[in-house]
Amino acid sequence: MKTNIIGRQFTVKESLRTLIEKKLAKLDKYFRDDAEAFVTLSKKHNTECLELTINSGGTIFRSEVDGPTFQHAIDDALNAIERQIRKNKTRLEKRLRDGAFIKEKADAAAGWTTEEVEEEGEFEIRRKEFVLKPMTAEDAILQMNLLGHEFFVYVDAETEKVNVVYKRKDGKYGLIETK
Repeated sequence: MKTNIIGRQFTVKESLRTLIEKKLAKLDKYFRDDAEAFVTLSKKHNTECLELTINSGGTIFRSEVDGPTFQHAIDDALNAIERQIRKNKTRLEKRLRDGAFIKEKADAAAGWTTEEVEEEGEFEIRRKEFVLKPMTAEDAILQMNLLGHEFFVYVDAETEKVNVVYKRKDGKYGLIETK
Protein backbone atom coordinates (compact mmCIF):
# COMPACT_ATOMS: atom_id res chain seq x y z
CA MET A 1 0.00 0.00 0.00
CA LYS A 2 1.31 3.41 -0.94
CA THR A 3 1.23 5.81 2.00
CA ASN A 4 1.03 9.61 1.86
CA ILE A 5 1.50 11.43 5.18
CA ILE A 6 0.77 15.15 5.38
CA GLY A 7 1.24 17.44 8.36
CA ARG A 8 -0.99 20.52 8.45
CA GLN A 9 0.98 23.56 9.65
CA PHE A 10 3.81 21.45 11.10
CA THR A 11 6.51 19.04 9.94
CA VAL A 12 5.95 15.34 10.60
CA LYS A 13 8.90 13.78 12.41
CA GLU A 14 10.51 10.75 10.82
CA SER A 15 9.81 8.61 13.90
CA LEU A 16 6.06 9.36 13.66
CA ARG A 17 6.11 8.75 9.90
CA THR A 18 7.77 5.35 10.45
CA LEU A 19 5.28 4.40 13.19
CA ILE A 20 2.29 5.26 10.98
CA GLU A 21 3.68 3.33 8.01
CA LYS A 22 4.37 0.30 10.24
CA LYS A 23 0.83 0.33 11.66
CA LEU A 24 -0.74 0.79 8.22
CA ALA A 25 1.19 -2.23 6.94
CA LYS A 26 -1.07 -4.40 9.12
CA LEU A 27 -3.94 -3.55 6.75
CA ASP A 28 -2.08 -4.77 3.64
CA LYS A 29 -3.75 -8.18 3.93
CA TYR A 30 -7.10 -6.59 3.04
CA PHE A 31 -6.09 -4.48 0.06
CA ARG A 32 -4.57 -4.90 -3.36
CA ASP A 33 -1.11 -3.54 -4.10
CA ASP A 34 -2.56 -0.47 -5.83
CA ALA A 35 -4.23 0.77 -2.63
CA GLU A 36 -3.34 4.26 -1.43
CA ALA A 37 -3.51 5.55 2.12
CA PHE A 38 -3.68 9.27 2.86
CA VAL A 39 -2.92 10.33 6.43
CA THR A 40 -3.45 13.97 7.36
CA LEU A 41 -2.19 15.12 10.75
CA SER A 42 -3.26 18.39 12.35
CA LYS A 43 -3.30 19.98 15.76
CA LYS A 44 -6.47 21.68 16.99
CA HIS A 45 -6.41 23.36 20.37
CA ASN A 46 -5.00 20.72 22.78
CA THR A 47 -5.89 17.68 20.68
CA GLU A 48 -4.22 16.03 17.75
CA CYS A 49 -6.41 15.07 14.79
CA LEU A 50 -5.61 12.23 12.39
CA GLU A 51 -7.58 11.69 9.19
CA LEU A 52 -7.03 8.32 7.49
CA THR A 53 -8.40 7.67 4.01
CA ILE A 54 -7.71 4.46 2.13
CA ASN A 55 -8.65 4.15 -1.54
CA SER A 56 -8.59 0.68 -3.08
CA GLY A 57 -10.29 -0.35 -6.28
CA GLY A 58 -12.77 2.52 -6.15
CA THR A 59 -13.77 1.77 -2.54
CA ILE A 60 -12.96 4.46 0.02
CA PHE A 61 -12.51 3.84 3.73
CA ARG A 62 -12.27 6.89 5.94
CA SER A 63 -11.72 7.59 9.60
CA GLU A 64 -11.18 10.87 11.45
CA VAL A 65 -9.97 10.61 15.04
CA ASP A 66 -9.02 13.14 17.70
CA GLY A 67 -6.70 12.05 20.48
CA PRO A 68 -4.15 13.23 23.02
CA THR A 69 -1.33 12.07 20.71
CA PHE A 70 -1.03 10.92 17.11
CA GLN A 71 0.10 7.50 18.37
CA HIS A 72 -3.26 7.00 20.12
CA ALA A 73 -5.16 8.47 17.18
CA ILE A 74 -3.61 6.07 14.61
CA ASP A 75 -4.64 3.08 16.73
CA ASP A 76 -8.22 4.36 16.96
CA ALA A 77 -8.31 5.14 13.23
CA LEU A 78 -7.08 1.65 12.31
CA ASN A 79 -9.69 0.11 14.61
CA ALA A 80 -12.40 2.16 12.89
CA ILE A 81 -11.24 1.02 9.42
CA GLU A 82 -11.17 -2.62 10.56
CA ARG A 83 -14.71 -2.24 11.95
CA GLN A 84 -15.84 -0.90 8.57
CA ILE A 85 -14.26 -3.88 6.84
CA ARG A 86 -15.76 -6.41 9.28
CA LYS A 87 -19.22 -4.89 9.14
CA ASN A 88 -19.32 -4.93 5.37
CA LYS A 89 -17.03 -7.85 4.60
CA THR A 90 -19.47 -9.85 2.48
CA ARG A 91 -20.06 -6.88 0.20
CA LEU A 92 -16.47 -5.72 0.22
CA GLU A 93 -14.79 -9.05 -0.47
CA LYS A 94 -15.91 -8.78 -4.08
CA ARG A 95 -14.10 -5.45 -4.46
CA LEU A 96 -10.99 -6.02 -2.38
CA ARG A 97 -8.19 -8.48 -2.89
CA ASP A 98 -9.36 -12.03 -3.60
CA GLY A 99 -9.11 -14.26 -0.55
CA ALA A 100 -8.67 -11.39 1.89
CA PHE A 101 -11.68 -12.51 3.86
CA ILE A 102 -11.02 -16.23 4.08
CA LYS A 103 -11.98 -16.91 7.68
CA GLU A 104 -8.88 -18.87 8.58
CA LYS A 105 -6.64 -16.13 7.20
CA ALA A 106 -8.18 -12.76 8.00
CA ASP A 107 -10.25 -13.56 11.06
CA ALA A 108 -7.50 -15.52 12.77
CA ALA A 109 -4.87 -12.93 11.88
CA ALA A 110 -6.97 -10.17 13.36
CA GLY A 111 -8.19 -12.22 16.32
CA TRP A 112 -11.83 -11.81 15.26
CA THR A 113 -14.69 -14.14 15.93
CA THR A 114 -17.62 -14.34 13.56
CA GLU A 115 -20.12 -13.59 16.34
CA GLU A 116 -18.32 -10.39 17.27
CA VAL A 117 -19.89 -8.05 14.70
CA GLU A 118 -23.31 -8.18 13.11
CA GLU A 119 -22.89 -7.93 9.37
CA GLU A 120 -24.63 -5.22 7.44
CA GLY A 121 -28.03 -6.44 6.20
CA GLU A 122 -29.91 -5.31 3.16
CA PHE A 123 -30.00 -1.55 2.74
CA GLU A 124 -33.37 0.08 3.05
CA ILE A 125 -33.32 2.86 0.51
CA ARG A 126 -35.90 5.64 0.44
CA ARG A 127 -36.01 7.15 -3.04
CA LYS A 128 -36.80 10.77 -3.63
CA GLU A 129 -37.01 12.78 -6.84
CA PHE A 130 -36.78 16.52 -7.19
CA VAL A 131 -36.04 19.12 -9.82
CA LEU A 132 -32.54 20.59 -9.71
CA LYS A 133 -32.53 24.35 -10.13
CA PRO A 134 -29.43 26.17 -11.37
CA MET A 135 -27.96 28.22 -8.49
CA THR A 136 -24.71 29.35 -6.93
CA ALA A 137 -23.00 27.49 -4.09
CA GLU A 138 -23.98 30.28 -1.70
CA ASP A 139 -27.66 29.96 -2.70
CA ALA A 140 -27.45 26.18 -2.24
CA ILE A 141 -26.00 26.62 1.28
CA LEU A 142 -28.79 29.04 2.14
CA GLN A 143 -31.40 26.57 0.84
CA MET A 144 -29.76 23.69 2.75
CA ASN A 145 -29.85 25.70 5.98
CA LEU A 146 -33.48 26.67 5.42
CA LEU A 147 -34.36 22.99 5.03
CA GLY A 148 -32.26 21.99 8.05
CA HIS A 149 -30.33 19.38 6.02
CA GLU A 150 -26.68 18.38 6.27
CA PHE A 151 -26.18 18.42 2.47
CA PHE A 152 -27.85 19.80 -0.64
CA VAL A 153 -27.65 18.70 -4.30
CA TYR A 154 -27.92 21.41 -6.96
CA VAL A 155 -26.92 22.36 -10.51
CA ASP A 156 -24.20 25.02 -10.62
CA ALA A 157 -25.45 28.07 -12.54
CA GLU A 158 -22.07 28.69 -14.22
CA THR A 159 -20.81 25.19 -15.04
CA GLU A 160 -24.24 23.48 -15.34
CA LYS A 161 -22.81 20.48 -13.47
CA VAL A 162 -24.38 18.67 -10.52
CA ASN A 163 -22.66 19.64 -7.25
CA VAL A 164 -23.21 18.97 -3.56
CA VAL A 165 -22.72 21.38 -0.66
CA TYR A 166 -22.52 20.00 2.86
CA LYS A 167 -22.00 21.11 6.43
CA ARG A 168 -18.73 19.92 7.98
CA LYS A 169 -18.22 18.85 11.60
CA ASP A 170 -16.21 22.01 12.26
CA GLY A 171 -19.21 24.17 11.27
CA LYS A 172 -17.74 25.22 7.93
CA TYR A 173 -19.12 24.18 4.54
CA GLY A 174 -17.79 21.84 1.89
CA LEU A 175 -18.42 21.63 -1.86
CA ILE A 176 -18.24 18.47 -3.96
CA GLU A 177 -17.93 19.20 -7.67
CA THR A 178 -18.50 16.58 -10.37
CA LYS A 179 -16.32 16.18 -13.44
